[in-house]
Order: sequence, then C-alpha cells, then structure tokens
Amino acid sequence: MSDFDFRFERGADGVAVLTFDRPDSLNSLTFTIYRQLEQLFLDLENDDAVRCIVLTGKGRGFCSGGSVEDIIGPLLESELDKTLAFTRMTGAVVRNMLRLSKPIIAAINGVAAGAGAVLALASDLRLMSETAKFAFLFTKVGLTGADMGAAWLLPKVIGSGRAMELLLLGDKVDAAECHRIGLANRVLPADLLLPEAMAIARRLANGPCLAQAMTKKLLWAEWPMDLDAAIEQEAQAQALLLRAQDHREFYLSWMEQRDPRFLGR
Repeated sequence: MSDFDFRFERGADGVAVLTFDRPDSLNSLTFTIYRQLEQLFLDLENDDAVRCIVLTGKGRGFCSGGSVEDIIGPLLESELDKTLAFTRMTGAVVRNMLRLSKPIIAAINGVAAGAGAVLALASDLRLMSETAKFAFLFTKVGLTGADMGAAWLLPKVIGSGRAMELLLLGDKVDAAECHRIGLANRVLPADLLLPEAMAIARRLANGPCLAQAMTKKLLWAEWPMDLDAAIEQEAQAQALLLRAQDHREFYLSWMEQRDPRFLGR
C-alpha cells in the first residue's frame, strides 16, 4: 500500500502480509518505518478484515535493523530528549506486537539483525529459511543488547543462559542452531518458507480467533504471576470461553457431524 514505506497486503482469507521492501539495504528501518509500524500494529487490533499477519522481507534479507545513514547518523547529532523519544518509539512497536490479539508469523527469509531480530522475536511464531540467520548485534556496535524489550523477551523464548550469550556476543546464529535452541519453530528450504507461513496463517485465520487471542494474552500476562494467580486467571478466562459462541459452535458442529464455522465470538 502507498501509505507505508513497506508492502502491506490484506488477503480475502483474513491473512495480511507485511513485506519489508528496501532490499538494497537488506530491508533496513528508517524513522518513518518505525512510526508506521508502531501505528499499524495498534490499528490492526480493530481491523476485522485481518485475523493473522505474516512478516517477511524482500530479497536476501528479512530486516537488518536501523539504517546507519537514516537513523544512526542523525541520532548522534540529536539532543537526549529526541534520542529517548526514538528509543521509546522502537519499544512501542514491540509492545504493540505483543499486545495485538491476532497471531503474527515471521517468515525469516534472510538475515534478521539488530532491530530486525527483535521484530522477528516479537512475532508469535518464527519460521526460518535454511540460509537465514539471527544476530542480536547491538553490543557489537557499542549499544546495550537490552533494546526494544529483547532482554525481557528473549530469555522467555530460549532461557536466560542462552539469551545472555546471544545478547552479550552479538554473533550470528544460523537457522539450524536457532531451531535447536527454540528460537525458530521450523526451518524450511527457501522456496517453501512463505508457502508454509501462509498455510499456517490461513489455518489460524480460519480457526477460533477468540480462543487464540485469549491464549496469547494469558501466555504473556502470566509471566510475573505466582501459580495460584495464574490458575485463577485461567479459570476465569476458560469460564468465559466455555460460554462463548465459538465453543457452542464447536459443540453443535460435533453433534451435527460437520466442520465448525468459527466467528471469533
């Protein structure tokens, strides 16, 4: 769409595909792209035409992080308040991704570095091409590896020991190792990556969206809770969904021996 500095296409199947589209710079990010992403992930909550989102990149890269020319140079000349406004905005992108009730699938077709690695990390599922790599390279350029929520999120995905190594060293991690440590859900040949991501996205989009939304919300909400609080929250949530239309539709379809038609209510 012309409103964005990346491609964003809504499909009739409820799946939207967001493609980073600056292949000459391995799909680096600009100030404008960050602002657009922050607002888009906020707006998608109320977009009934979209039930699942796929992120991918054009060309050899998924996303190489912030542009050296467009972001790093100007930030070095800016005042602290403007720098802080920028870092808060980049964190808001991740926060909006995690709070979005709809599933996000990253189809990582090439290098995901810096902020690009965090955007992939903030997705709910991560599929990687066999030649793709992660690189949380912040420390290699003199910045903290704790950026955009990475130090909060990465240990929850792969454990604190491995997260410490990846964030301290900033080395590239290939797809096979990402799969071994749980950073990648699946690793696929390059030509099968996007088709597989789209197949999973369509499955989610056609599924019980209310149940998926509640699952995503509780998974993140329960991290700071003790066991009793988590069990009580799940009991309340499940009681509501047991009375929801989608669960009733499952029951009716089972009784009538037909496929359910979930409406997300």
